[in-house]
Amino acid sequence: MAERPTAIRTPDQRIRVFVSSTLRELEPERRAVRAAVEQLRLAPVMFELGARPHPPRELYRSYLAQSDIFIGIYGEKYGWVAPGEVVSGLEDEYLLSGPLPRLLYVKTPAPEREERLAQLLDRIRDDDRTSYKSFTTPDELAALVQADLATLLAERFEESQRGAEGPSADRVPDVPAPYTAIVGRERERRELADLLARDDVRIVTIVGPGGIGKSRLAIEVAIDAMKAGRDVSFAMLESINTPDRVILAIARALGVTGAAGEGPLEDKVVRAIGERDVLLVVDNMEHVIDAATLLVRIVTECPRAQLFVTSRSPLRVRAERVYELGALGLPEEGAETDAAAHAPAVELFVARAAAVRTGFELTHENEAAVVAICRALDGVPLAIELAAARVRSLSPTDILARLEDAFALLVSGARDLPQRQRALRDTIEWSVELLSPEAREALATLSVFAGRFALASVESVLAAIGIDDPLAQLEALVDASLVSRTDSQDPPTFRLLSLVRAYASTIFDPAGRERATLAWIAHYRAAAREASAALRGRDQLEWLAHLDREAENYAAVARTLIDRRELDRAAEYMWSLYLYLWIGGYLGLVEDWATEMLELIDTADAPASVRTRAIALYYRNAVLFWQDPSFDTGPGMRECRALFREAGDRFGAALAGISLGLALLARRGSPDFEAAAEALRASHAEFGAAEDTWGEAMADVMLARIDMLTGNPAGALAHTEESLTLAERQGERLGIVIALNHRGWTKLLAGDVEAARDDFSRSLDLSLALGHDESITYGLEAFAGVRAVEGDALGAGRLVGAAQTLRRRKGFLNPGAFEFYMIPFTALREAGRGDEIDRGIAEGVILSVADALELIRD
Repeated sequence: MAERPTAIRTPDQRIRVFVSSTLRELEPERRAVRAAVEQLRLAPVMFELGARPHPPRELYRSYLAQSDIFIGIYGEKYGWVAPGEVVSGLEDEYLLSGPLPRLLYVKTPAPEREERLAQLLDRIRDDDRTSYKSFTTPDELAALVQADLATLLAERFEESQRGAEGPSADRVPDVPAPYTAIVGRERERRELADLLARDDVRIVTIVGPGGIGKSRLAIEVAIDAMKAGRDVSFAMLESINTPDRVILAIARALGVTGAAGEGPLEDKVVRAIGERDVLLVVDNMEHVIDAATLLVRIVTECPRAQLFVTSRSPLRVRAERVYELGALGLPEEGAETDAAAHAPAVELFVARAAAVRTGFELTHENEAAVVAICRALDGVPLAIELAAARVRSLSPTDILARLEDAFALLVSGARDLPQRQRALRDTIEWSVELLSPEAREALATLSVFAGRFALASVESVLAAIGIDDPLAQLEALVDASLVSRTDSQDPPTFRLLSLVRAYASTIFDPAGRERATLAWIAHYRAAAREASAALRGRDQLEWLAHLDREAENYAAVARTLIDRRELDRAAEYMWSLYLYLWIGGYLGLVEDWATEMLELIDTADAPASVRTRAIALYYRNAVLFWQDPSFDTGPGMRECRALFREAGDRFGAALAGISLGLALLARRGSPDFEAAAEALRASHAEFGAAEDTWGEAMADVMLARIDMLTGNPAGALAHTEESLTLAERQGERLGIVIALNHRGWTKLLAGDVEAARDDFSRSLDLSLALGHDESITYGLEAFAGVRAVEGDALGAGRLVGAAQTLRRRKGFLNPGAFEFYMIPFTALREAGRGDEIDRGIAEGVILSVADALELIRD
């Protein structure tokens, strides 16, 4: 039963109370409960209140879906079990009531209570989320019901008041949103929810063949967990091709970036989870099963973390609980049309067929063919969906005939594959055979994409290999359910199901795959070059969103170029995306690539230009600077700057000079202000000679840092104002954020608190709009400085504590030389208020970003 949206009810829409019991046995009790409910002006939902022309099972399920509260009354009878069912209607009503608040009552004495009802009550008693009360007479039951309903309504009112503030501002649910209702998995959802509710269960793995619905079920269970208040992160591995890349997907799901921090990314993930109660969903694990040791480490070192995995094969680790997912239920042999219609496999076929052909329903004429299709496909959901998509142009009888022909062709085929996997492969193969030659070639070409891809990318790549009307071919693939639209954004994105991608890649001959791969690389290289300039101007937010939509493809192109040993192209591509990689928090990933490229260059395993070595050196040393402040990146940056100059790259040389200046400023105990200033002034001049306004603005900010650290507030103010002027002229938001933050510090340290507060507010608002966690952290620290100057030691400490938590979770440090908030903090500590600061920091480390922002607004 899906959660209904909040709405203004009309006067007739009272709270509905579903009353469940056997009918004849407890007729007096049902009358008493009805009266009690009506006296509270609520609406009882009961079978005897009106005859309806529907089967009982369909009727009570529909009533339950429309109810708000469940009341269960149990005496001695278990109730009738219909043919083909395993539980009575009484127990089925209880099982389906899970999302509703339950009030349960058991009549005593009951000397002849049936065994199956006793077993149901035992299960209810053992479930720590549910309890029941005993009663003897109908009057006693009525009094209990009335009192319990009144208490329940009061509790729900209090909960609604507490929840009025809405979700935390920094929580963005990352569970994929389903666009169709899940069919026939109620029991599995309950069983998995029960497993995940147990403290002694650390890893749950849904195991089953391809297309069985593991991912779809995992999404539904994850959404249920989120609604119950759990912290859920969702890592999708279908585009990850090696075990060592699994950590990247998990880090991204958790919001841990590789921009900085100490140690390997795996350590950062473990630190980010820490003591948090996290449900981490890891989807599509089978092809990277060797990464299971990473999951074991997470549950070993993070005592409250729980892993929920989907895979075709078990992980085979001691902490794992395997849940085998079977096919959807099929109708019993000889079942009537009404009974067949409620079999989950048939329900799914009819729902998906109705989505592509308005008015489609199960009839006496098509029932036999639909049931036969579902049986032939062994109830595998993906196979059924692919078959149902053909209803647009074929009747169920025609679909069945084609399926039977396909199976006959494979009688002597791949016998080493499991039967269900063969059925699914047959269905995909048959769907592909129904396509035009152009659409088949388009499908094969799309298999080179990773993750989501935009319409413009599809059109570009398909046109490059000579396919006419790419949009028409994409629409044909969507219609055939071989390509799915992943969201409703404008512009939309699309993806291939992993199984379809695997099959589509086999359509290629080697020459065709190479042609498609080259077109794919060329498209994203061109897009990166266009983004390089656009990211420095007024269209920055739009381009960041555009790049994020296809982030997996942009990363995959870099990886492919390195694997192909095309290092010059890889370096140029990574350099074009510099600003995106910084804002998006991907510099840690690029550092891995850069290190690998340097190893290839140093061992002469791949040819590379001087400029390529300079780019690789820059990324490696620039990221190491933020990862390990004790590491001296100065020599590497000097070599990098020299190589850029040798290659004639003024921008690269100037950017390396800025990083060199930072390294000289951050040297522990011995900052070289003179050498740093010299390097930064040279960078400023090189940016100017290249007419690079963005670079000049960055150099001005760094020169302002030297002025602040050497006691020259007037010089610092002049540099930050010049930086802000240049950034605003371009409309480049990150540059504006950085300039405002630094200008705010020059004003705060000069005693102009209100002017500083204004600059910090503008900077933080822009940081939130960009979604740039590093800048948000600097914003929290800036307001900590304001609180400290105003004498609020406790509040200042809380904001710094919140900033420290965000830095740990996202994986970036701040060298001590740039922690300007320490200046007013030192003054407070010298005044004897160090304990207040420390207490504030301890309180702040448990705050979310939303909590910290609320402190600032207060």
